[in-house]
Amino acid sequence: MIEAVIFDLDNTLVDFSLLKKQAVMGGVKAMLEAGLRADADTVYRRIFEIYEEKGWEYQTVFDDVIMEFHGCSSHKFLAAAIIGYKKSREAALNPYPGVYATLIALMKKGLKLAVVSDAPGREAWLRLYQLNFHHLFDVVVTHSDSGEFKPSPKPFKLALDHLGSRPEACVMVGDWAERDMIGAKNLGMVTVFARYGDIFNTRDHGADYEIARVDEILDIVAQLNGDPV
Repeated sequence: MIEAVIFDLDNTLVDFSLLKKQAVMGGVKAMLEAGLRADADTVYRRIFEIYEEKGWEYQTVFDDVIMEFHGCSSHKFLAAAIIGYKKSREAALNPYPGVYATLIALMKKGLKLAVVSDAPGREAWLRLYQLNFHHLFDVVVTHSDSGEFKPSPKPFKLALDHLGSRPEACVMVGDWAERDMIGAKNLGMVTVFARYGDIFNTRDHGADYEIARVDEILDIVAQLNGDPV
């Protein structure tokens, strides 16, 4: 009997890839408008090279590119970048179609809801509050809480402990096979691969189920619990 559904956050509930791209471009344009002499596309590409090296939540990426392209630090350019980034990020932060309605439908079925995310706690909660999702989840576990990235069992176990649920009574929904699916499956959870959020063109995700839209999780839960679909 399924009693809880655990979601990854980025690229499962929200289109984080699109958000990041638009936010970075907003920061880049703001720096150039403030007087940074550089090519926008070159700076944009360099930022994502740094993200690939140091992680997508790396907090001083603008400091790094200002130093590279300007030759020294600049509070003026940094302030422009931060404001431009935040304005563009807020405009781009939207849930995938059907997410809110799906979460409400799961709650009405009496299911507990959780988030297990590799994002830092502050950033994860900022996204949840801006989306007005913060009140929908019984449990939120971030990298700041566990200190380990998925597929480590620690973040999943923290969520299960707080939910008071056994692994086999929980469904994990995520977009990253190597982290979300493997980590949850190793503990005995039912796994659902969010194909709509896959940025790696994953072929073999190893999950029990695959969904092309988030609301398809409702049919899977109904099937597992023997409810009318």
